[in-house]
Amino acid sequence: MFGCGDPLPLSNVRWSRAPDVDRLGHMDELDQSSLATAFEARRRGAALGIDPTHVSASTPTPHRVGRIHVLPSTSETVRLGVFDATLPNLLDIESGDVVVYPDTWSHFLNRVQPGVGIDELAQLRRENPGRGPHSIVGPVGVRGAEPGDMLAIHFQRLIPVDWGVTFVNPGDLGTGTLPSEFPTGQARYLDLDLASMTTEFLPGINLPVAPFQGTFGVAPTSGGVVSSVPPGQHAGNIDLRDLTEGAILYVPVFQTSGKLFTGDSHAAQGDGEVNNQALESAMREVRVQVVLHKHAGWQWPFAETDTHWYVLGIHADLNEAFRIATRTTIEFLHHKAGLTRLDAYSLASIGMSFRVTQFVDQTRGVHAMLPKAIFSEARRREISIC
Repeated sequence: MFGCGDPLPLSNVRWSRAPDVDRLGHMDELDQSSLATAFEARRRGAALGIDPTHVSASTPTPHRVGRIHVLPSTSETVRLGVFDATLPNLLDIESGDVVVYPDTWSHFLNRVQPGVGIDELAQLRRENPGRGPHSIVGPVGVRGAEPGDMLAIHFQRLIPVDWGVTFVNPGDLGTGTLPSEFPTGQARYLDLDLASMTTEFLPGINLPVAPFQGTFGVAPTSGGVVSSVPPGQHAGNIDLRDLTEGAILYVPVFQTSGKLFTGDSHAAQGDGEVNNQALESAMREVRVQVVLHKHAGWQWPFAETDTHWYVLGIHADLNEAFRIATRTTIEFLHHKAGLTRLDAYSLASIGMSFRVTQFVDQTRGVHAMLPKAIFSEARRREISIC
């Protein structure tokens, strides 16, 4: 049951490495470079005070502990601004396996680096029409995943690099909530203090660093090649800032094997993401455990933390996104918590908060937050998303 579980011992887990494209037939090989990458990732975690031998008790642990796969960002594994479901899987994993993404790339295939000005950033966007700025790594297939199932992405480790950038695109690009009011734009680079997990925005203004992947999702219903900008039922660019270490993202499966993609590493963000940017960054390490839930039946993504269940609604119209989140919340409370639909509707109104996840990615996102604390311990143990 979600919310329970013992620490995940890595000492008993086997390691594997995603090969270059020309080595797709040898995915199970374990080589010295894989080990070097993996143990370097563990060393970095230890340097930040993170115990590399287990996942925190706040992270639910599935029954099966699988092998660890390492999928680095390279010119063979990363695509610019698209989810490309036509690509062969870089990895095929089992439910319960762990995927480590070392050294994820910043936007525009890692061309966003400290010192790059707003004019160059804007030009990179103009040179990439119809696609996103995100460096997307994948796909990763999950054996046995079929439409109607759900994949649970357990975020075990998120270690950012020591910098981030927040920028406002020039108004002619039409991004953000108020593009016409900011015709020139700007880029501001911030140093991240990873010891205190804070950053100074301006003198006297300090923000917490709370790293998460802005984009994580599966191949969408349509399959093929789609822009990484708009999120949807397949999740993708949902920009849910609560998906930090210990959180879980649940994504419906629409294509055989699911085909997981990720990118768009963030160091911090507020709900709404009003200027179209989080504190954009890159990760030294992203580590997730992927768990397959058969015949889940949900058509929209969910999320979970220690304190809340989250129901996501996404649509081009904010009103409809709100309605989707509300309807799905009612169904969740009805089927998973045993409430009548009328009681579920009332509880959603008096006991939950509905927030705008992001407003600026072509589609609008709303997340409904259901506090676990309002349920008795006995009742809470009976509720799960899958």
